[in-house]
Amino acid sequence: MLGKPAKNANDSEAAPRPHVEALRSRPHAQVLIIGGGINGVGTFRDLALQGIDVALVERGDYCQGASGASSHMIHGGIRYLENGEFRLVRESVVERNRLLKIAPHYVKPLQTTIPIFSTFSGILAAPMRFLTHKQGKPQERGAFLIKAGLAMYDSFSRDGGSVPRHEFKGRAKALAELPALHPGIKYAATYYDASVHNPERLTLDVLQDGEKAGQSEAGTAADGASRARATNYVAATAITDRGVQLTDQLTGDEFAFTADVIVNTTGAWVDSTNAAMGAATRFMGGTKGSHIVLDHAELLAACNGREIFFEHTDGRIVLIYPMGDRVLVGTTDIDADITEEAVCTEEEIDYFFELIGHVFPAISVTRNEIVYSFSGVRPLPRHDETAPGFVSRDYRIERSDMAVAGATVPVFSLVGGKWTTFRALSEHLANDVLAALGAERKTSTAKLAIGGGAGFPATGAAVEAWIAAHTGGGVDAARAAVLLTRYGTRAGQVLAYLAAGEDESLESTRELSRREIEFMAAHEHIGHLVDVMIRRTSLAFRGLVTAELLAETAKALAGPLGWSRERQAEEVSHAEDVLSRLHGVQIQNLIA
Repeated sequence: MLGKPAKNANDSEAAPRPHVEALRSRPHAQVLIIGGGINGVGTFRDLALQGIDVALVERGDYCQGASGASSHMIHGGIRYLENGEFRLVRESVVERNRLLKIAPHYVKPLQTTIPIFSTFSGILAAPMRFLTHKQGKPQERGAFLIKAGLAMYDSFSRDGGSVPRHEFKGRAKALAELPALHPGIKYAATYYDASVHNPERLTLDVLQDGEKAGQSEAGTAADGASRARATNYVAATAITDRGVQLTDQLTGDEFAFTADVIVNTTGAWVDSTNAAMGAATRFMGGTKGSHIVLDHAELLAACNGREIFFEHTDGRIVLIYPMGDRVLVGTTDIDADITEEAVCTEEEIDYFFELIGHVFPAISVTRNEIVYSFSGVRPLPRHDETAPGFVSRDYRIERSDMAVAGATVPVFSLVGGKWTTFRALSEHLANDVLAALGAERKTSTAKLAIGGGAGFPATGAAVEAWIAAHTGGGVDAARAAVLLTRYGTRAGQVLAYLAAGEDESLESTRELSRREIEFMAAHEHIGHLVDVMIRRTSLAFRGLVTAELLAETAKALAGPLGWSRERQAEEVSHAEDVLSRLHGVQIQNLIA
Protein backbone atom coordinates (compact mmCIF):
# COMPACT_ATOMS: atom_id res chain seq x y z
CA MET A 1 0.00 0.00 0.00
CA LEU A 2 1.21 3.50 -0.76
CA GLY A 3 2.58 5.60 2.03
CA LYS A 4 0.59 8.61 3.13
CA PRO A 5 1.22 11.85 4.98
CA ALA A 6 0.78 11.48 8.70
CA LYS A 7 -2.34 12.94 10.23
CA ASN A 8 -1.66 16.57 11.03
CA ALA A 9 -2.85 17.47 14.51
CA ASN A 10 -2.92 21.15 13.53
CA ASP A 11 -5.01 20.53 10.43
CA SER A 12 -8.28 20.93 12.29
CA GLU A 13 -9.97 22.63 9.36
CA ALA A 14 -9.78 19.53 7.12
CA ALA A 15 -13.16 18.94 5.54
CA PRO A 16 -15.17 15.92 6.71
CA ARG A 17 -15.23 12.91 4.41
CA PRO A 18 -18.91 12.49 3.48
CA HIS A 19 -18.43 9.05 1.95
CA VAL A 20 -16.93 7.76 5.20
CA GLU A 21 -19.66 9.42 7.23
CA ALA A 22 -22.29 7.69 5.07
CA LEU A 23 -20.92 4.34 6.27
CA ARG A 24 -20.35 5.39 9.87
CA SER A 25 -23.84 6.87 10.28
CA ARG A 26 -25.55 3.71 8.97
CA PRO A 27 -23.10 0.91 9.81
CA HIS A 28 -24.95 -1.99 8.20
CA ALA A 29 -25.65 -3.07 4.64
CA GLN A 30 -26.93 -6.17 2.95
CA VAL A 31 -23.57 -6.51 1.21
CA LEU A 32 -20.10 -5.22 2.10
CA ILE A 33 -17.57 -5.33 -0.76
CA ILE A 34 -13.93 -5.07 0.26
CA GLY A 35 -11.73 -3.96 -2.64
CA GLY A 36 -12.20 -1.13 -5.14
CA GLY A 37 -10.51 -2.44 -8.26
CA ILE A 38 -12.57 -2.87 -11.41
CA ASN A 39 -14.12 -6.19 -10.32
CA GLY A 40 -15.19 -4.92 -6.90
CA VAL A 41 -16.53 -1.70 -8.39
CA GLY A 42 -18.29 -3.63 -11.18
CA THR A 43 -20.00 -5.84 -8.62
CA PHE A 44 -20.95 -2.75 -6.61
CA ARG A 45 -22.64 -1.25 -9.69
CA ASP A 46 -24.44 -4.47 -10.57
CA LEU A 47 -25.84 -4.98 -7.07
CA ALA A 48 -26.87 -1.33 -6.78
CA LEU A 49 -28.82 -1.67 -10.01
CA GLN A 50 -30.71 -4.60 -8.44
CA GLY A 51 -31.77 -2.36 -5.55
CA ILE A 52 -29.47 -4.07 -3.05
CA ASP A 53 -28.18 -2.10 -0.08
CA VAL A 54 -24.46 -2.34 -0.86
CA ALA A 55 -21.34 -0.72 0.59
CA LEU A 56 -17.79 -0.78 -0.76
CA VAL A 57 -14.50 0.08 0.90
CA GLU A 58 -11.07 0.38 -0.72
CA ARG A 59 -7.90 0.73 1.38
CA GLY A 60 -6.18 2.96 -1.22
CA ASP A 61 -7.63 4.79 -4.19
CA TYR A 62 -10.01 3.17 -6.65
CA CYS A 63 -8.17 1.30 -9.42
CA GLN A 64 -4.86 1.81 -7.61
CA GLY A 65 -3.67 -1.81 -7.63
CA ALA A 66 -3.62 -4.34 -10.45
CA SER A 67 -6.59 -2.68 -12.16
CA GLY A 68 -4.52 0.47 -12.67
CA ALA A 69 -1.37 -1.41 -13.68
CA SER A 70 -2.80 -3.32 -16.62
CA SER A 71 -1.53 -3.34 -20.20
CA HIS A 72 -4.51 -1.10 -21.06
CA MET A 73 -5.90 -3.81 -23.32
CA ILE A 74 -9.45 -5.06 -23.75
CA HIS A 75 -8.78 -8.31 -25.55
CA GLY A 76 -9.99 -11.82 -26.14
CA GLY A 77 -6.67 -13.33 -25.19
CA ILE A 78 -5.56 -15.22 -28.26
CA ARG A 79 -2.70 -16.82 -26.33
CA TYR A 80 -5.17 -18.45 -23.91
CA LEU A 81 -6.23 -20.79 -26.73
CA GLU A 82 -3.00 -22.71 -26.27
CA ASN A 83 -3.92 -23.18 -22.61
CA GLY A 84 -7.22 -24.72 -23.70
CA GLU A 85 -9.20 -21.87 -22.08
CA PHE A 86 -11.81 -21.74 -24.82
CA ARG A 87 -14.62 -20.61 -22.50
CA LEU A 88 -12.52 -17.68 -21.31
CA VAL A 89 -11.55 -16.65 -24.84
CA ARG A 90 -15.14 -16.80 -26.06
CA GLU A 91 -16.39 -14.79 -23.08
CA SER A 92 -13.54 -12.30 -23.50
CA VAL A 93 -14.27 -11.71 -27.19
CA VAL A 94 -17.98 -11.22 -26.47
CA GLU A 95 -17.19 -8.80 -23.64
CA ARG A 96 -14.61 -6.96 -25.76
CA ASN A 97 -17.25 -6.36 -28.42
CA ARG A 98 -19.75 -5.35 -25.76
CA LEU A 99 -17.41 -2.80 -24.13
CA LEU A 100 -16.75 -1.21 -27.53
CA LYS A 101 -20.49 -0.46 -27.57
CA ILE A 102 -21.26 0.42 -23.96
CA ALA A 103 -18.03 2.24 -23.09
CA PRO A 104 -16.99 3.84 -26.41
CA HIS A 105 -15.53 6.90 -24.68
CA TYR A 106 -12.68 4.86 -23.21
CA VAL A 107 -12.61 1.55 -25.11
CA LYS A 108 -11.39 1.84 -28.70
CA PRO A 109 -10.60 -0.66 -31.49
CA LEU A 110 -6.90 -1.54 -31.57
CA GLN A 111 -5.27 -2.78 -34.76
CA THR A 112 -2.70 -5.37 -33.77
CA THR A 113 0.16 -6.83 -35.81
CA ILE A 114 2.15 -9.96 -35.01
CA PRO A 115 5.59 -10.13 -36.70
CA ILE A 116 6.32 -13.77 -37.61
CA PHE A 117 9.81 -15.15 -38.20
CA SER A 118 9.08 -18.75 -39.22
CA THR A 119 6.46 -20.89 -40.95
CA PHE A 120 6.14 -24.13 -39.00
CA SER A 121 7.94 -23.48 -35.69
CA GLY A 122 6.11 -24.67 -32.59
CA ILE A 123 3.80 -27.16 -34.28
CA LEU A 124 5.16 -30.08 -32.27
CA ALA A 125 5.66 -28.15 -29.02
CA ALA A 126 2.21 -26.51 -28.94
CA PRO A 127 0.20 -29.73 -28.43
CA MET A 128 2.43 -30.67 -25.49
CA ARG A 129 1.95 -27.24 -23.91
CA PHE A 130 -1.81 -27.58 -24.49
CA LEU A 131 -1.95 -31.03 -22.87
CA THR A 132 0.47 -30.48 -19.98
CA HIS A 133 0.34 -26.70 -19.38
CA LYS A 134 4.10 -26.79 -18.98
CA GLN A 135 6.23 -24.13 -20.61
CA GLY A 136 9.10 -26.38 -21.67
CA LYS A 137 11.88 -24.93 -23.78
CA PRO A 138 10.85 -21.57 -25.31
CA GLN A 139 10.01 -21.96 -28.99
CA GLU A 140 8.37 -19.25 -31.04
CA ARG A 141 5.08 -19.88 -32.81
CA GLY A 142 5.29 -19.96 -36.56
CA ALA A 143 2.85 -18.75 -39.21
CA PHE A 144 0.95 -22.03 -39.39
CA LEU A 145 0.20 -22.07 -35.66
CA ILE A 146 -0.67 -18.37 -35.52
CA LYS A 147 -2.94 -18.66 -38.55
CA ALA A 148 -4.84 -21.52 -36.91
CA GLY A 149 -5.21 -19.54 -33.68
CA LEU A 150 -6.46 -16.41 -35.42
CA ALA A 151 -8.99 -18.40 -37.45
CA MET A 152 -10.39 -19.82 -34.21
CA TYR A 153 -10.26 -16.36 -32.64
CA ASP A 154 -12.31 -14.93 -35.50
CA SER A 155 -14.90 -17.68 -35.06
CA PHE A 156 -15.64 -16.44 -31.55
CA SER A 157 -16.59 -13.03 -33.00
CA ARG A 158 -19.26 -14.28 -35.38
CA ASP A 159 -22.16 -13.23 -33.17
CA GLY A 160 -22.21 -9.47 -32.83
CA GLY A 161 -18.64 -9.06 -34.03
CA SER A 162 -17.46 -5.46 -33.85
CA VAL A 163 -14.03 -5.76 -35.46
CA PRO A 164 -12.71 -6.97 -38.85
CA ARG A 165 -11.28 -10.45 -39.36
CA HIS A 166 -7.55 -11.07 -39.39
CA GLU A 167 -5.24 -10.68 -42.39
CA PHE A 168 -1.95 -12.39 -43.27
CA LYS A 169 0.71 -10.66 -45.35
CA GLY A 170 4.08 -11.73 -46.66
CA ARG A 171 7.35 -10.02 -45.87
CA ALA A 172 7.29 -7.46 -48.71
CA LYS A 173 3.79 -6.16 -48.00
CA ALA A 174 4.37 -6.20 -44.25
CA LEU A 175 7.55 -4.12 -44.54
CA ALA A 176 5.81 -1.73 -46.92
CA GLU A 177 3.27 -0.98 -44.15
CA LEU A 178 5.72 -1.14 -41.24
CA PRO A 179 9.18 -0.47 -42.73
CA ALA A 180 10.97 -0.34 -39.36
CA LEU A 181 10.10 -3.97 -38.56
CA HIS A 182 12.95 -6.49 -38.41
CA PRO A 183 13.89 -7.27 -42.03
CA GLY A 184 14.12 -10.96 -41.15
CA ILE A 185 10.36 -11.42 -40.71
CA LYS A 186 8.60 -13.84 -43.04
CA TYR A 187 5.00 -12.75 -42.42
CA ALA A 188 2.87 -10.33 -40.44
CA ALA A 189 -0.57 -11.20 -39.13
CA THR A 190 -2.94 -8.33 -38.36
CA TYR A 191 -6.15 -8.55 -36.35
CA TYR A 192 -8.19 -6.27 -34.08
CA ASP A 193 -8.66 -6.18 -30.35
CA ALA A 194 -9.35 -3.10 -28.24
CA SER A 195 -7.59 -0.81 -25.81
CA VAL A 196 -8.69 1.19 -22.79
CA HIS A 197 -6.69 4.40 -22.54
CA ASN A 198 -8.24 5.50 -19.24
CA PRO A 199 -8.83 2.41 -17.08
CA GLU A 200 -8.85 4.51 -13.92
CA ARG A 201 -11.56 6.81 -15.22
CA LEU A 202 -13.59 3.89 -16.58
CA THR A 203 -13.49 2.39 -13.08
CA LEU A 204 -14.67 5.71 -11.68
CA ASP A 205 -17.52 5.83 -14.21
CA VAL A 206 -18.65 2.34 -13.16
CA LEU A 207 -18.51 3.42 -9.50
CA GLN A 208 -20.55 6.56 -10.16
CA ASP A 209 -23.15 4.54 -12.04
CA GLY A 210 -23.53 2.42 -8.92
CA GLU A 211 -23.80 5.46 -6.67
CA LYS A 212 -26.40 6.97 -8.99
CA ALA A 213 -28.44 3.76 -8.90
CA GLY A 214 -28.34 3.83 -5.10
CA GLN A 215 -29.63 7.40 -5.06
CA SER A 216 -32.63 6.66 -7.27
CA GLU A 217 -36.08 6.54 -5.71
CA ALA A 218 -36.12 2.73 -5.86
CA GLY A 219 -32.63 2.49 -4.45
CA THR A 220 -32.89 4.53 -1.26
CA ALA A 221 -33.20 3.31 2.29
CA ALA A 222 -36.22 4.05 4.48
CA ASP A 223 -34.53 7.20 5.80
CA GLY A 224 -33.87 8.46 2.27
CA ALA A 225 -30.16 7.63 2.38
CA SER A 226 -28.46 6.03 -0.60
CA ARG A 227 -28.45 2.24 -0.76
CA ALA A 228 -25.12 2.29 -2.61
CA ARG A 229 -22.28 3.78 -0.58
CA ALA A 230 -18.59 3.62 -1.40
CA THR A 231 -15.42 5.14 -0.04
CA ASN A 232 -11.73 4.93 -0.78
CA TYR A 233 -8.91 5.09 1.76
CA VAL A 234 -10.80 2.88 4.21
CA ALA A 235 -9.48 -0.60 5.02
CA ALA A 236 -11.08 -3.67 6.59
CA THR A 237 -8.51 -4.40 9.29
CA ALA A 238 -10.04 -6.94 11.69
CA ILE A 239 -13.10 -8.71 12.99
CA THR A 240 -14.36 -7.58 16.39
CA ASP A 241 -17.38 -8.54 18.46
CA ARG A 242 -19.17 -5.57 16.86
CA GLY A 243 -18.44 -6.49 13.23
CA VAL A 244 -15.84 -5.77 10.58
CA GLN A 245 -13.45 -3.11 11.83
CA LEU A 246 -13.01 -0.38 9.22
CA THR A 247 -10.05 1.98 9.55
CA ASP A 248 -9.87 5.35 7.81
CA GLN A 249 -6.42 5.42 6.22
CA LEU A 250 -6.30 9.23 6.19
CA THR A 251 -7.32 9.93 9.79
CA GLY A 252 -6.75 6.66 11.65
CA ASP A 253 -10.36 6.65 12.90
CA GLU A 254 -11.98 3.23 13.38
CA PHE A 255 -15.58 2.04 13.39
CA ALA A 256 -17.46 -1.26 13.09
CA PHE A 257 -19.61 -2.31 10.15
CA THR A 258 -21.86 -5.32 9.65
CA ALA A 259 -23.34 -6.94 6.56
CA ASP A 260 -25.45 -9.95 5.63
CA VAL A 261 -22.91 -10.94 2.95
CA ILE A 262 -19.23 -10.01 2.53
CA VAL A 263 -17.48 -9.96 -0.86
CA ASN A 264 -13.68 -10.03 -0.98
CA THR A 265 -12.38 -8.54 -4.23
CA THR A 266 -8.94 -7.44 -3.02
CA GLY A 267 -7.08 -9.14 -5.86
CA ALA A 268 -3.67 -10.54 -4.98
CA TRP A 269 -4.42 -9.63 -1.33
CA VAL A 270 -7.51 -11.86 -1.03
CA ASP A 271 -5.74 -14.22 1.37
CA SER A 272 -4.39 -11.32 3.45
CA THR A 273 -7.86 -9.81 3.72
CA ASN A 274 -9.36 -13.12 4.77
CA ALA A 275 -6.59 -13.56 7.35
CA ALA A 276 -7.34 -10.12 8.80
CA MET A 277 -10.93 -11.29 9.24
CA GLY A 278 -9.80 -14.49 10.97
CA ALA A 279 -10.27 -16.92 8.06
CA ALA A 280 -7.00 -18.22 6.65
CA THR A 281 -7.07 -19.12 2.93
CA ARG A 282 -4.45 -20.02 0.31
CA PHE A 283 -6.14 -19.08 -2.93
CA MET A 284 -3.74 -16.59 -4.49
CA GLY A 285 -0.40 -16.73 -6.29
CA GLY A 286 -0.08 -13.47 -8.20
CA THR A 287 2.62 -12.50 -10.66
CA LYS A 288 4.12 -9.07 -11.21
CA GLY A 289 3.69 -7.27 -14.51
CA SER A 290 5.63 -4.09 -15.30
CA HIS A 291 5.43 -1.52 -18.11
CA ILE A 292 7.28 1.56 -19.28
CA VAL A 293 5.94 4.60 -21.14
CA LEU A 294 8.22 6.25 -23.69
CA ASP A 295 8.29 9.69 -25.27
CA HIS A 296 9.93 8.48 -28.49
CA ALA A 297 8.81 9.97 -31.81
CA GLU A 298 10.67 7.42 -33.94
CA LEU A 299 9.20 4.41 -32.14
CA LEU A 300 5.75 6.03 -32.21
CA ALA A 301 5.99 6.45 -35.96
CA ALA A 302 7.31 2.90 -36.43
CA CYS A 303 4.16 1.48 -34.81
CA ASN A 304 2.01 3.35 -37.36
CA GLY A 305 -0.94 3.46 -35.00
CA ARG A 306 -0.85 -0.29 -34.29
CA GLU A 307 -0.05 -2.47 -31.35
CA ILE A 308 2.91 -4.74 -32.08
CA PHE A 309 2.15 -7.99 -30.26
CA PHE A 310 4.62 -10.85 -30.33
CA GLU A 311 6.42 -13.61 -28.52
CA HIS A 312 9.90 -12.76 -27.31
CA THR A 313 12.76 -15.26 -27.39
CA ASP A 314 12.04 -16.38 -23.80
CA GLY A 315 8.46 -17.35 -24.66
CA ARG A 316 6.82 -14.32 -23.02
CA ILE A 317 4.09 -12.50 -24.88
CA VAL A 318 4.97 -8.81 -25.05
CA LEU A 319 3.56 -5.68 -26.64
CA ILE A 320 4.50 -2.26 -27.95
CA TYR A 321 1.78 0.19 -28.82
CA PRO A 322 1.02 3.89 -29.13
CA MET A 323 -1.22 5.69 -26.67
CA GLY A 324 -1.72 9.21 -27.88
CA ASP A 325 1.75 10.67 -28.33
CA ARG A 326 3.41 8.11 -26.06
CA VAL A 327 4.38 4.46 -26.52
CA LEU A 328 3.53 1.78 -23.95
CA VAL A 329 5.87 -1.21 -23.68
CA GLY A 330 5.20 -4.31 -21.57
CA THR A 331 4.92 -6.67 -19.92
CA THR A 332 6.75 -9.00 -17.59
CA ASP A 333 5.28 -12.01 -15.78
CA ILE A 334 7.28 -12.68 -12.60
CA ASP A 335 6.27 -14.41 -9.37
CA ALA A 336 5.65 -11.64 -6.84
CA ASP A 337 5.99 -11.05 -3.12
CA ILE A 338 2.87 -9.09 -2.18
CA THR A 339 4.52 -7.85 1.03
CA GLU A 340 6.72 -5.62 -1.13
CA GLU A 341 5.61 -2.70 -3.29
CA ALA A 342 5.58 -3.58 -6.96
CA VAL A 343 8.03 -1.47 -8.98
CA CYS A 344 9.56 -1.76 -12.43
CA THR A 345 13.18 -2.81 -11.92
CA GLU A 346 16.31 -1.97 -13.89
CA GLU A 347 16.41 -5.57 -15.10
CA GLU A 348 12.89 -5.28 -16.44
CA ILE A 349 13.77 -2.07 -18.27
CA ASP A 350 16.75 -3.83 -19.88
CA TYR A 351 14.34 -6.59 -20.92
CA PHE A 352 11.99 -4.06 -22.54
CA PHE A 353 14.84 -2.48 -24.49
CA GLU A 354 15.92 -5.93 -25.67
CA LEU A 355 12.45 -6.79 -26.94
CA ILE A 356 12.14 -3.46 -28.76
CA GLY A 357 15.42 -4.27 -30.53
CA HIS A 358 14.08 -7.71 -31.41
CA VAL A 359 11.26 -6.16 -33.45
CA PHE A 360 12.67 -2.75 -34.42
CA PRO A 361 16.44 -3.35 -34.61
CA ALA A 362 17.31 0.05 -36.09
CA ILE A 363 15.58 2.05 -33.32
CA SER A 364 17.63 3.04 -30.30
CA VAL A 365 15.92 3.61 -26.95
CA THR A 366 17.48 5.00 -23.78
CA ARG A 367 16.34 5.52 -20.23
CA ASN A 368 16.11 9.27 -20.86
CA GLU A 369 13.04 8.61 -23.01
CA ILE A 370 11.13 6.84 -20.21
CA VAL A 371 8.55 9.27 -18.82
CA TYR A 372 6.67 6.84 -16.58
CA SER A 373 6.72 3.25 -15.41
CA PHE A 374 4.24 1.18 -13.47
CA SER A 375 3.94 -2.27 -12.02
CA GLY A 376 1.20 -4.34 -10.42
CA VAL A 377 0.49 -7.83 -9.13
CA ARG A 378 -1.99 -9.86 -11.15
CA PRO A 379 -4.67 -11.57 -9.01
CA LEU A 380 -3.82 -15.05 -10.28
CA PRO A 381 -4.68 -18.29 -8.48
CA ARG A 382 -2.04 -20.21 -6.56
CA HIS A 383 -0.06 -22.06 -9.20
CA ASP A 384 2.84 -23.87 -7.47
CA GLU A 385 4.71 -25.69 -10.27
CA THR A 386 2.89 -24.09 -13.21
CA ALA A 387 4.94 -21.53 -15.14
CA PRO A 388 3.55 -17.98 -14.73
CA GLY A 389 2.69 -17.70 -18.44
CA PHE A 390 0.47 -20.77 -18.20
CA VAL A 391 -1.45 -19.82 -15.06
CA SER A 392 -5.13 -19.48 -15.91
CA ARG A 393 -6.44 -15.94 -16.40
CA ASP A 394 -9.95 -17.21 -15.74
CA TYR A 395 -11.69 -16.60 -12.43
CA ARG A 396 -13.52 -18.56 -9.80
CA ILE A 397 -15.58 -17.60 -6.76
CA GLU A 398 -14.89 -19.29 -3.43
CA ARG A 399 -17.59 -19.28 -0.75
CA SER A 400 -16.95 -19.72 2.96
CA ASP A 401 -18.79 -18.83 6.16
CA MET A 402 -17.48 -16.48 8.83
CA ALA A 403 -18.69 -15.58 12.31
CA VAL A 404 -19.26 -11.81 12.45
CA ALA A 405 -20.87 -10.06 15.42
CA GLY A 406 -22.70 -13.20 16.51
CA ALA A 407 -23.97 -14.09 13.06
CA THR A 408 -22.80 -16.54 10.40
CA VAL A 409 -22.02 -14.51 7.30
CA PRO A 410 -21.29 -15.95 3.84
CA VAL A 411 -18.04 -14.61 2.36
CA PHE A 412 -17.39 -14.72 -1.39
CA SER A 413 -13.73 -14.47 -2.36
CA LEU A 414 -12.87 -13.67 -5.98
CA VAL A 415 -9.85 -15.57 -7.28
CA GLY A 416 -8.48 -14.36 -10.63
CA GLY A 417 -10.22 -12.20 -13.20
CA LYS A 418 -9.13 -9.83 -15.94
CA TRP A 419 -10.09 -6.37 -17.14
CA THR A 420 -11.85 -7.48 -20.30
CA THR A 421 -14.38 -9.67 -18.52
CA PHE A 422 -15.13 -7.43 -15.55
CA ARG A 423 -18.78 -6.88 -16.52
CA ALA A 424 -19.53 -10.61 -16.96
CA LEU A 425 -17.55 -11.48 -13.83
CA SER A 426 -19.43 -8.84 -11.83
CA GLU A 427 -22.73 -10.24 -13.06
CA HIS A 428 -21.68 -13.75 -12.02
CA LEU A 429 -20.53 -12.60 -8.60
CA ALA A 430 -23.66 -10.49 -8.11
CA ASN A 431 -25.84 -13.49 -9.01
CA ASP A 432 -24.13 -15.57 -6.31
CA VAL A 433 -24.70 -12.79 -3.78
CA LEU A 434 -28.34 -12.39 -4.82
CA ALA A 435 -28.86 -16.12 -4.34
CA ALA A 436 -27.36 -15.92 -0.84
CA LEU A 437 -29.72 -13.05 -0.02
CA GLY A 438 -32.73 -14.79 -1.53
CA ALA A 439 -33.16 -11.90 -3.98
CA GLU A 440 -33.72 -11.88 -7.74
CA ARG A 441 -32.03 -10.00 -10.55
CA LYS A 442 -34.05 -7.02 -11.80
CA THR A 443 -31.92 -5.85 -14.71
CA SER A 444 -28.91 -6.82 -16.81
CA THR A 445 -25.86 -4.65 -17.46
CA ALA A 446 -25.13 -6.35 -20.80
CA LYS A 447 -26.43 -3.46 -22.91
CA LEU A 448 -26.34 -0.67 -20.35
CA ALA A 449 -24.03 2.20 -21.31
CA ILE A 450 -21.34 3.00 -18.78
CA GLY A 451 -21.10 6.59 -17.54
CA GLY A 452 -19.93 9.01 -20.19
CA GLY A 453 -20.33 6.34 -22.86
CA ALA A 454 -24.05 7.11 -23.05
CA GLY A 455 -24.68 9.07 -26.22
CA PHE A 456 -20.98 9.33 -26.99
CA PRO A 457 -20.42 10.59 -30.59
CA ALA A 458 -19.83 7.58 -32.82
CA THR A 459 -17.77 9.15 -35.61
CA GLY A 460 -14.96 11.64 -35.97
CA ALA A 461 -17.36 14.12 -37.50
CA ALA A 462 -19.76 13.66 -34.59
CA VAL A 463 -16.91 14.28 -32.13
CA GLU A 464 -16.04 17.52 -33.92
CA ALA A 465 -19.70 18.53 -33.83
CA TRP A 466 -19.87 17.86 -30.08
CA ILE A 467 -16.76 19.93 -29.49
CA ALA A 468 -18.10 22.79 -31.61
CA ALA A 469 -21.40 22.73 -29.72
CA HIS A 470 -19.59 23.00 -26.39
CA THR A 471 -17.12 25.72 -27.31
CA GLY A 472 -17.60 29.25 -26.06
CA GLY A 473 -17.91 31.10 -22.78
CA GLY A 474 -14.17 30.85 -22.12
CA VAL A 475 -13.91 27.24 -23.33
CA ASP A 476 -12.02 26.82 -26.60
CA ALA A 477 -12.06 23.74 -28.84
CA ALA A 478 -8.86 22.30 -27.35
CA ARG A 479 -10.25 22.51 -23.81
CA ALA A 480 -13.59 20.98 -24.85
CA ALA A 481 -11.73 18.13 -26.55
CA VAL A 482 -9.69 17.42 -23.40
CA LEU A 483 -12.87 17.29 -21.31
CA LEU A 484 -14.65 14.98 -23.77
CA THR A 485 -11.65 12.63 -23.74
CA ARG A 486 -11.45 12.71 -19.95
CA TYR A 487 -15.16 12.38 -19.07
CA GLY A 488 -16.98 11.20 -22.18
CA THR A 489 -20.42 12.81 -22.41
CA ARG A 490 -20.27 13.50 -18.68
CA ALA A 491 -18.10 16.41 -19.81
CA GLY A 492 -21.39 18.28 -20.27
CA GLN A 493 -21.89 18.23 -16.49
CA VAL A 494 -18.34 19.43 -15.94
CA LEU A 495 -18.77 22.29 -18.43
CA ALA A 496 -21.97 23.36 -16.67
CA TYR A 497 -20.07 23.39 -13.37
CA LEU A 498 -17.26 25.44 -14.89
CA ALA A 499 -19.73 27.95 -16.30
CA ALA A 500 -21.44 28.43 -12.94
CA GLY A 501 -18.53 30.37 -11.45
CA GLU A 502 -15.31 32.19 -12.20
CA ASP A 503 -12.70 29.85 -13.62
CA GLU A 504 -9.13 30.02 -14.81
CA SER A 505 -6.68 27.52 -16.27
CA LEU A 506 -3.68 26.53 -14.22
CA GLU A 507 -0.50 28.31 -15.22
CA SER A 508 1.39 24.99 -15.41
CA THR A 509 -1.03 23.28 -17.83
CA ARG A 510 -4.00 24.17 -19.98
CA GLU A 511 -5.46 20.71 -19.36
CA LEU A 512 -6.74 21.61 -15.89
CA SER A 513 -8.54 24.57 -14.40
CA ARG A 514 -9.22 25.61 -10.85
CA ARG A 515 -12.96 24.86 -11.01
CA GLU A 516 -12.42 21.48 -12.67
CA ILE A 517 -10.21 20.51 -9.74
CA GLU A 518 -12.97 21.68 -7.40
CA PHE A 519 -15.42 19.53 -9.39
CA MET A 520 -13.16 16.50 -8.89
CA ALA A 521 -12.92 17.22 -5.17
CA ALA A 522 -16.71 17.40 -4.91
CA HIS A 523 -17.62 14.40 -7.08
CA GLU A 524 -14.63 12.06 -7.46
CA HIS A 525 -13.49 10.96 -4.00
CA ILE A 526 -10.10 12.72 -3.96
CA GLY A 527 -8.02 11.57 -0.99
CA HIS A 528 -4.55 12.65 -2.05
CA LEU A 529 -3.01 15.08 -4.51
CA VAL A 530 -1.41 12.17 -6.36
CA ASP A 531 -4.90 10.79 -7.15
CA VAL A 532 -5.38 13.71 -9.55
CA MET A 533 -2.03 13.19 -11.26
CA ILE A 534 -2.29 9.40 -11.77
CA ARG A 535 -5.96 8.38 -11.71
CA ARG A 536 -8.18 11.41 -12.42
CA THR A 537 -6.01 12.61 -15.32
CA SER A 538 -3.31 11.07 -17.53
CA LEU A 539 -0.77 13.77 -16.70
CA ALA A 540 1.59 11.44 -14.80
CA PHE A 541 1.28 8.67 -17.40
CA ARG A 542 2.37 11.12 -20.10
CA GLY A 543 5.24 12.52 -18.05
CA LEU A 544 3.71 15.99 -17.70
CA VAL A 545 3.86 16.45 -13.91
CA THR A 546 5.97 19.38 -12.73
CA ALA A 547 6.62 21.02 -9.38
CA GLU A 548 4.45 23.97 -10.44
CA LEU A 549 1.58 21.64 -11.36
CA LEU A 550 1.73 19.87 -8.00
CA ALA A 551 1.79 23.15 -6.07
CA GLU A 552 -1.06 24.69 -8.10
CA THR A 553 -3.25 21.59 -7.85
CA ALA A 554 -2.66 21.25 -4.09
CA LYS A 555 -3.69 24.89 -3.65
CA ALA A 556 -6.85 24.36 -5.72
CA LEU A 557 -7.76 21.30 -3.62
CA ALA A 558 -7.09 23.09 -0.34
CA GLY A 559 -10.39 24.98 -0.28
CA PRO A 560 -12.85 22.14 -0.93
CA LEU A 561 -10.85 19.59 1.09
CA GLY A 562 -9.93 21.92 3.96
CA TRP A 563 -6.18 21.50 3.61
CA SER A 564 -3.92 23.84 5.56
CA ARG A 565 -0.69 25.13 4.03
CA GLU A 566 1.18 22.49 5.97
CA ARG A 567 -1.07 19.77 4.57
CA GLN A 568 -0.59 21.11 1.05
CA ALA A 569 3.18 20.85 1.45
CA GLU A 570 2.83 17.30 2.79
CA GLU A 571 0.69 16.32 -0.19
CA VAL A 572 3.24 17.72 -2.66
CA SER A 573 6.02 15.81 -0.90
CA HIS A 574 3.90 12.64 -0.88
CA ALA A 575 3.14 12.97 -4.61
CA GLU A 576 6.81 13.47 -5.44
CA ASP A 577 7.70 10.38 -3.39
CA VAL A 578 5.08 8.18 -5.07
CA LEU A 579 5.98 9.35 -8.56
CA SER A 580 9.71 8.88 -8.09
CA ARG A 581 9.73 5.71 -6.01
CA LEU A 582 6.93 3.73 -7.66
CA HIS A 583 6.74 5.21 -11.16
CA GLY A 584 10.30 6.07 -12.08
CA VAL A 585 9.66 9.79 -12.53
CA GLN A 586 12.99 11.51 -12.02
CA ILE A 587 13.02 14.11 -9.27
CA GLN A 588 14.66 16.68 -11.54
CA ASN A 589 11.53 16.54 -13.71
CA LEU A 590 9.64 17.86 -10.70
CA ILE A 591 11.93 20.82 -10.14
CA ALA A 592 11.25 24.16 -11.79
